[in-house]
Amino acid sequence: MQFEIPNMTCGGCARGVTAIIKDLDENAEVDINLEKKLVTVNTHETEENVKAALTEDGFPPITK
Repeated sequence: MQFEIPNMTCGGCARGVTAIIKDLDENAEVDINLEKKLVTVNTHETEENVKAALTEDGFPPITK
């Protein structure tokens, strides 16, 4: 799954987004392109769960 996260503006944000996803699934593969504000996630979690967790922690995603 891939998301755009418009308010992910720095390395700290990227680390936060990664941590949020890893809290849901410690084995998730997370690839972040900070310049394009894109996050690609390979996880067993549902897209809805990932989006809800990101939104709850201040990084509302847009599905790509």
